[in-house]
Amino acid sequence: MPAYIIVDITINDPKRYEDYKALTPATLKAYGGRFIVRGGATDRLEGDWEPGRMVILEFPDAATARAWWDSPEYRPARDLRQQIAATNMLLVEGVA
Repeated sequence: MPAYIIVDITINDPKRYEDYKALTPATLKAYGGRFIVRGGATDRLEGDWEPGRMVILEFPDAATARAWWDSPEYRPARDLRQQIAATNMLLVEGVA
């Protein structure tokens, strides 16, 4: 069953965030992940949520998504992101 990582990021250092964006794609590919949404425009339809930059990643399953997030390949990018941005991140299982 596919799984998705949904990310709401508030970027505090845009220049260094470009470095993060360059590091991440190869790590996703190694785990069968791909970008579904990568910072496109948002339009709130209901509620009071004011997200920053939205990113949605798709993986073959939740175990693979979690393995990517905790992988040695992604760790340098993750550490950088945690230094330069405030992040809310969810792992959500999709529909079979």
